[in-house]
Amino acid sequence: MIRRLPFRFRRGHGHGHGVHSLRGQLTLANVVLLALGIVMATAVSLMGMRYYLLDQIDSELFRMRDSLQGTQLTARQIDSLSALAFIRDGKVPESMGPPNADTLFAVVDAKGAPLTFRSLVPTPNQRALAAAVGDSPQELTGDADPREVTVDGSAFRVVGVPLADGTVVLVAGSTDALHKGMAKALKLDLFFGVLLLALLAVLTMLSVGRRLRPLEDMVETSSAIAEGDLARRVPSSHHPTQEVEQLRLALNSMLHQVESAYRTRERSAAQLRRFVADASHELRTPLSAIRGYLQLYDKGMLREPAERKRAWDRMTGEADRMGRLVDELLTLARLDQRPELRFRNVDLARLVRDAAEDLRAQQPGRPVTVSAEGALLVRADESGLRQVLGNLVANVRTHTPADVAVALSLERVGGVVRVCASARSPPGSPAPAAAPTRRPVRAAPPRR
Repeated sequence: MIRRLPFRFRRGHGHGHGVHSLRGQLTLANVVLLALGIVMATAVSLMGMRYYLLDQIDSELFRMRDSLQGTQLTARQIDSLSALAFIRDGKVPESMGPPNADTLFAVVDAKGAPLTFRSLVPTPNQRALAAAVGDSPQELTGDADPREVTVDGSAFRVVGVPLADGTVVLVAGSTDALHKGMAKALKLDLFFGVLLLALLAVLTMLSVGRRLRPLEDMVETSSAIAEGDLARRVPSSHHPTQEVEQLRLALNSMLHQVESAYRTRERSAAQLRRFVADASHELRTPLSAIRGYLQLYDKGMLREPAERKRAWDRMTGEADRMGRLVDELLTLARLDQRPELRFRNVDLARLVRDAAEDLRAQQPGRPVTVSAEGALLVRADESGLRQVLGNLVANVRTHTPADVAVALSLERVGGVVRVCASARSPPGSPAPAAAPTRRPVRAAPPRR
């Protein structure tokens, strides 16, 4: 018997789509891999962008430094340059807002102090730039790369240009535009990255769900088989993958073998039950005959020596028959095959008379007549014929009242021998039920 599962899988069940499911794990793995790829691509792109923009700023600063060094400016020219820077950085009307220059110029002495020309004091940005450089501006002139400084909260890259009188011209370029551009690029990358991750998660869930549908069919089929539907098979999908299709074919083949084995076991069990019932029926006949003769002997109804001898011979014959039946059962149990039939010439008339004697011994009050005089030889198995006649008499005894007359007859018609048993009720009594004949049925050996 197939054991029923307490839970049957149904397609679309909520517990099958969690994070711990195969669909959830595949989706999570794809999302994590794409997220790592986006992070790495964003980092590389931002680093490349920063390097490119810084290189542009540094190139501009180096170009200005080379230009100043090549012109060999005089103090008057430096004075004029400082004045121009002061006018640009300090004299902008307030209506135009605070100064927002991307480039700063400042002239400092050897100790880093900003210089004043023509009574024009340095601007706050110039002082802040000089303070950020420190008291050793000469070191800045020897650096191969610009130095990073902060001026009034803004980031600058600064280079130094030495003059003949020991003063240094500081040229600084702002990197605020670079940082703002990188921040905008990072925001755009994050926005589109999250959008791509969400789109990938949805597409992965749909794709994996379609690819895993054959596995869900297998689980559903297994649940249906566990509930008793042995004929259930895993259906084929429209676009199966090679591995899933191989698994489906193997599972269907296994299910076919399981169904065949289960059907064979059920059929063998049914045959065994029929065999036990038939064996019990066949053993009951000789036991009833022996019991009947013993009752006749116990009641003193066997007065003549010939009657006692005939009763003794019949009991001995039925005991031998019962022993052969038991031997056949043991043979079937040990060898798992049918017993061999022993064909020989058998007097069928004698067997019919013996069956009538057994019926008289079992039911002394029943009138029994026999029409089987002489000898009628047939080539058959004597034990099998006795079983057939015993079953015939047992049916008459079981299905008819004990006072109904029974007539047993034997006749040959051509090459066929016919045994007839008829029961006639006394006048006024209801007709007896038909007594069907029944041959013994053996359980067939299991197929190998």
